[in-house]
Amino acid sequence: MEAETRLLALAGELARLPPPDAVAAALRALADAYAPGAPLPRAMAQAALASHGDKIALLALAWARERLRLTLEEVLARAPLRGPLPRDAATRSWLLLAACEAIALEPAGAAVDRLRALLEIVGYAEPP
Repeated sequence: MEAETRLLALAGELARLPPPDAVAAALRALADAYAPGAPLPRAMAQAALASHGDKIALLALAWARERLRLTLEEVLARAPLRGPLPRDAATRSWLLLAACEAIALEPAGAAVDRLRALLEIVGYAEPP
């Protein structure tokens, strides 16, 4: 499935991010991947529709998404804790991935503002 391939490739990209800017770079990569009009959201929607009733395909898609979340969790666990989000890296990764996925549903012009808000929440916003 294209969606599974894209999710796993994105997880690999996040896993290779070097500190100290790995968190900010990971959020930028996720926001780009889930930007309105990007291929990943479309591939995810098509995969969800195509796998309706196919438990193996649904499981493969869910595992690829979980692999991405786990990779983000690893990035967050290695970085110094900043911002007001919960201390637990698993919870932070879940919240941040869900927020990035939601960017796909926003107007294209709002994506930059959403990324800026996420960077502020995790304490990695660039100074004005």
